[in-house]
Amino acid sequence: MTQLGLPEDIHACLFDLDGVVTKTAVVHAAAWKEMFDAFLRERDGADFRPFDAADYDEYVDGRPRADGVRTFLASRGIDLPDGAPDDPPGAETVHGLGNRKNELVLEKIRTDGVEAYDGTLRYLEAVRARGLSTAIVSSSANCRDVLRSIGAEHFFDVRIDGVVAAERKLPGKPHPDTFLAAAEDLGVEPSAAAVFEDALAGMDAGRAGRFGYVVGVDRVGQTEALYRHGADIVVKDLAELGDAE
Repeated sequence: MTQLGLPEDIHACLFDLDGVVTKTAVVHAAAWKEMFDAFLRERDGADFRPFDAADYDEYVDGRPRADGVRTFLASRGIDLPDGAPDDPPGAETVHGLGNRKNELVLEKIRTDGVEAYDGTLRYLEAVRARGLSTAIVSSSANCRDVLRSIGAEHFFDVRIDGVVAAERKLPGKPHPDTFLAAAEDLGVEPSAAAVFEDALAGMDAGRAGRFGYVVGVDRVGQTEALYRHGADIVVKDLAELGDAE
């Protein structure tokens, strides 16, 4: 293993955004709950079954927004029309619910701002200092704005986010396509790239893409689940890996 805590043959690092670089995973989880609980309450009445943390981990976290809506609704036996990407927030369509969730996220970010994980920023500095190439791989369409808000855009050679994925028609996590696109844009084979993820869907993507190393970042106490979904190692903070300490 190198001083970065990675195998010797790793030449590129592919980082998820929410929960790995920024402390926005909790913001997304709160927005999903607020949106789904309002929808379920309207649909089922006061005795509705709320959206909970297990639902977030299993059906939503790490997936593109519309996929998260579809997957959760399917878990409750609910079938809605897809609608159109520009459906108004709250319309009873997949895209309408997704747009309401995004509206709530942006409101929370505007109100509270965005924070980065200091351990991740130190690790990124160490990775760059040792000449490894880097990419940010996120399902978020707001990825570039979030990176700019924390002054971290310069850490990444390549960005594959929700905007780029839509342009290239790449399916999102748990499919490996966005990570594979990042590796290709960096000019490395998947076997020479490490994936850094906090979501179970991201672990699945790392395993499916046959990446050289998959680092699970456990911010919420799901170490065993991260290992089950394909992590080679799980840390609570990237500062635990080598030179970032």
